[in-house]
Amino acid sequence: MWTCGVTTYPTLCFNSLSTRASAIQTSPNLLAQTALSVTLDTTRTTSSSMVKLSLVHGMAPTEVAAMKDCIELLNDSVYNLKQSLEEMNRAGDKDSELVMSDIQTWVSSALTDEDTCTEGFKDDQKMKGVVRGKIVNVAHLASNALALINSYASLRG
Repeated sequence: MWTCGVTTYPTLCFNSLSTRASAIQTSPNLLAQTALSVTLDTTRTTSSSMVKLSLVHGMAPTEVAAMKDCIELLNDSVYNLKQSLEEMNRAGDKDSELVMSDIQTWVSSALTDEDTCTEGFKDDQKMKGVVRGKIVNVAHLASNALALINSYASLRG
């Protein structure tokens, strides 16, 4: 998968997509769709993990509020990534430039949501580290997916 070279995290790109290489083959469209799908699945799993973490007793009220905000942001990311994946199927329509622009916007938004997630834990470095550990992979996958979408969009001209 030579196109993982266009991503910020090429090793993660290769590791997350290599098991699907036979389905992707050499299709930039399928590569971008698969990267989105992997990111969506991982974001869903991370959101569920954060919900479980939020149920831990002994968290300060500010941590609970920050955790709820983070879960909401992850859920927004799930929605944006799901919408993007659905739109990738329409990428061949006559308004394909608009569709690709929408997809790029939604994935960028998902990436921003994930970065914003740790900001609510600025007063608790330990919890911030735990949360960051859970979402950094999602953010890296979203970054890679966006790079592959951008690469696909540039091929389409």
